[in-house]
Amino acid sequence: MSDNTENMVGIVLVSHSAAVAESVAELAKGLAGGGTTAPVAAAGGTVDGGLGTSAELVSRAAFAVDRSAGVAVLMDLGSAVLTVKALLAEGDELPENTRLIDAPFVEGAVAALVTASAGADLAAVEAAAEEAYVYRKE
Repeated sequence: MSDNTENMVGIVLVSHSAAVAESVAELAKGLAGGGTTAPVAAAGGTVDGGLGTSAELVSRAAFAVDRSAGVAVLMDLGSAVLTVKALLAEGDELPENTRLIDAPFVEGAVAALVTASAGADLAAVEAAAEEAYVYRKE
């Protein structure tokens, strides 16, 4: 690959809203700083543009960001989690080494993308995203 993201963990952001998924992806990219940014894709809403979660969009996004280093998938709400779990259970609907990440959607996305962009492996990306649960806002 010639896009300098070879061997980087890919990030997929799954939301019930295409606008939310795309906005969080844009925010994470902006906060990841300069240089090469790990591949990130938004998978929001349904195929016809409505609110909901689309297995097809999630699968397409995961394959688009796969660089053979793993794919971290972050979700916004419960049924998005169920969609990703169902895809993982199928076994061939997502790239090998795709992992559902239990993290806050916005903070976790930023932490995951910053960590992946630094060249970290999937376990480190997952740990960084999950650590966002302990960030206090007081």
